Amino acid sequence: MSAIIALEDVTLRYESTAILDNLSLDVQPGEVLALLGPSGSGKSTLLRLIMGFMTPDQGVIRLRGQTVSKGRAVLTPPQERNLAVVFQDLALWPHLTVAANLAFGLRSKGVSRDEERRRTIRILDRVGLAGMAERYPGQLSGGEQQRVAIARALVLEPEAVLLDEPLANLDVRLRDDLLELFSTLFHEVGATVLYVTHDPWEAMGIGDRVAVLDQGKILFAGKLDSLDPEDESPFIQSICHHLRRQQAEPQ
Repeated sequence: MSAIIALEDVTLRYESTAILDNLSLDVQPGEVLALLGPSGSGKSTLLRLIMGFMTPDQGVIRLRGQTVSKGRAVLTPPQERNLAVVFQDLALWPHLTVAANLAFGLRSKGVSRDEERRRTIRILDRVGLAGMAERYPGQLSGGEQQRVAIARALVLEPEAVLLDEPLANLDVRLRDDLLELFSTLFHEVGATVLYVTHDPWEAMGIGDRVAVLDQGKILFAGKLDSLDPEDESPFIQSICHHLRRQQAEPQ
């Protein structure tokens, strides 16, 4: 079976600096891949390339085996890639109810009103927001808004969901609760997910697999507990130190 997302030898330069350097990465059907990297490592740029908002200088991007970008040529525009995105700022429509926020994307796909209602009720129940369809984003807590953003992505039944640091602005307790909810939900619905974060603990908690990105290169892909603390990469050493410290703290 083809990978849902596949990048092969992707390079993107800004003047003489390589933002992404000969990068290859894949996300398999039903997999939650956490992309872990520090600020400035190229994580958000990689998402924009997958979405089609940017093009690489060289390399190939495929979605379910179909080439959508090859070098600087865009073969499939963003609106035809069947991807859903959750940004850090959530980007909910403040003047629309929860139900209308979810319906917006469905209507652009030509989904019938009956199907729209069925999908909306089902996904709101799954994210713990049953009965809140007629509320507005401003009437919800931060955690509830996060649930709406996830629901809005999943209701589209996309090929893959891309998340760019969605929990970065939440306190630790709420983040951990939502991380557990999202992990359970993604696996229940069989979603293919690329989850971007700078937090090793978050990456380990959400990802079936973790890809470590630094200075435009994938340094590691696998389970974080198999990282070598003696690795020459300072970022990998910092991840190992962070995880040891987290594990030593009382729960």
